[in-house]
Amino acid sequence: MNLLQYPFDPSLILQKKRSLKRELSKKEGLIPKKIAIMSGSTIGEIKNILELFLLDNGIQPTFYEGGYSLFYENLVFDDGSLAAFQPDIIYIHTSWRNLKNLPSQADSAQLCEEKLNAEYARFEQVWNAAQKFGCPVIQNNFDLPVYRVMGNLDAVDAHGRVRHIRKLNEKLAEYAANTPNFYVNDLAYLQAMYGMERFSDQTAWYAYKYACSIECIPYLAQSVANIIKSLFGKNKKLVACDLDNTLWGGIIGDDGVEGIVMGSETPTGMAYSEFQSYLKELSAMGVLLSVCSKNEEANAAAGFTRADSVLKKEDFVSFKANWNPKHLNLVESAKEINILPDSFVFMDDNPAEREIVRRELPAVSVPELSAPEEYIKAIDRMGYFEATILSADDRKRAEMYKQNQQRAVLEQSFGNYEDYLNSLEMVCEIGSFSPAHAERITQLINKTNQFNLTTRRYTAAEVENVMNSDEYITLYGKLVDKFGDNGLVTAMIGHIQGDVLEMDLWIMSCRTFKRNLEHAMFDAMVQQAAARGVKKIIGHYYPTAKNLLVSDFYATIGFEKIAEDDAGNKTFAFTGFDGYKPQCNVMKIQRV
Repeated sequence: MNLLQYPFDPSLILQKKRSLKRELSKKEGLIPKKIAIMSGSTIGEIKNILELFLLDNGIQPTFYEGGYSLFYENLVFDDGSLAAFQPDIIYIHTSWRNLKNLPSQADSAQLCEEKLNAEYARFEQVWNAAQKFGCPVIQNNFDLPVYRVMGNLDAVDAHGRVRHIRKLNEKLAEYAANTPNFYVNDLAYLQAMYGMERFSDQTAWYAYKYACSIECIPYLAQSVANIIKSLFGKNKKLVACDLDNTLWGGIIGDDGVEGIVMGSETPTGMAYSEFQSYLKELSAMGVLLSVCSKNEEANAAAGFTRADSVLKKEDFVSFKANWNPKHLNLVESAKEINILPDSFVFMDDNPAEREIVRRELPAVSVPELSAPEEYIKAIDRMGYFEATILSADDRKRAEMYKQNQQRAVLEQSFGNYEDYLNSLEMVCEIGSFSPAHAERITQLINKTNQFNLTTRRYTAAEVENVMNSDEYITLYGKLVDKFGDNGLVTAMIGHIQGDVLEMDLWIMSCRTFKRNLEHAMFDAMVQQAAARGVKKIIGHYYPTAKNLLVSDFYATIGFEKIAEDDAGNKTFAFTGFDGYKPQCNVMKIQRV
């Protein structure tokens, strides 16, 4: 049983935090990250529980703890210690208790507005100072005070603290919307979700100076951890759904298409339809959907033909309705779509099926399900698909995977693979990193695991630094073919040291494996390196559980292996500049 899975027992998490940390620290493949927590109130237990949720999401944190209630001083007047720490994330943990310019009844309306602007300016100074450290910044928005001097009028009158805080939160939201690498932890939503009296416990404040109740610290820590794991590519990618009593009520094989329950006629039908609507919205922001059901395929497909079915068969990138074990169907879907099973969230009303999948595929996330009206919470409260950056490519992801399936069908009709590639009519755009593409490149770097040779992650500031430095060669690649636009799917970073180029990064989306795009990118890198006087390119491969398919990739494009250690880390060298001939001849290359 995973104590950190919704619905979790916060008291039990607090009680077992040490044993949980020991257990979670044994996980393989943890990525180390430095997290600086800036204090507006007591942060000790928040740090302890945040560590658990980060470990559970594959992140090994090292913490810097700012001085008690010194978030402003630590950031605006850093004494050098925070800079020396070199944080990967700065989390500013403040609450309404840290507001210094709250309106009072004696103030004029103009003075109330001036206080609001002064408060915002003070925090903006903090945020701008935090941005100078070159890493993502997470800022709590502001919870509401636990009392209202004017009652309901507090939300309307200029003197009302409720209105003041809501206006301040709106200004914070606008700042975040216009500032790359800055993210809001929605403390106000957490307070509303768990109830003001439960969340904003006065005793916890007066006795311990905690901004929320001790009981609610796990909810707060999980919310912050969701943002951090999303930034470092730890989100899930796909919801695999059972059908009977999961996407609709009843058994379609027994009850028929008209007998299953969905739509607006009954309370239960409305619950299933709302769940379908929720999945439809997830799909619209790039989450993939698949079907994994024990059913006859014709019956299963018929359920989506009903006029009141929000989801249609074409919304799913994989459709497995048969009598095979579900864990095997999930594996087949993963192969079909070309993503790993650990990207899956499996939804099934049957506890026996859930348990089998947990046992056979422990990397798959399997939420507990109860009544259909609770299904949305099972996904939503876990933050599997926490959105930090949403690009145009994200919103087209399902369409892109479907296009890949069309490509796979076409491939089967060719006896020669090169003929197949030529038939795709591919056009590749290759260029150096630029501000227009920086956000997408950063996102791709931090979520790509399979074609990722060095497993390095970069913050937005680090991407900007290499983009603007003459010491680096940077390349991105976009790919379009007759089936559609794959978007920006690959990136390379090479560090020039004398006449040697060290390949710091080479990543590519799994959507474009084996399409010769990797060869086109290397051709461009060789051309740029030669123009800069490079005589040798050094490539590194650092193994993980997910990138084994590229363990010998460099050897396939003309590199010689020159070193390998006991851990499987490999070093390759390329010196074949003289007489180099382009390796890609199956696509049109556009250089920008």
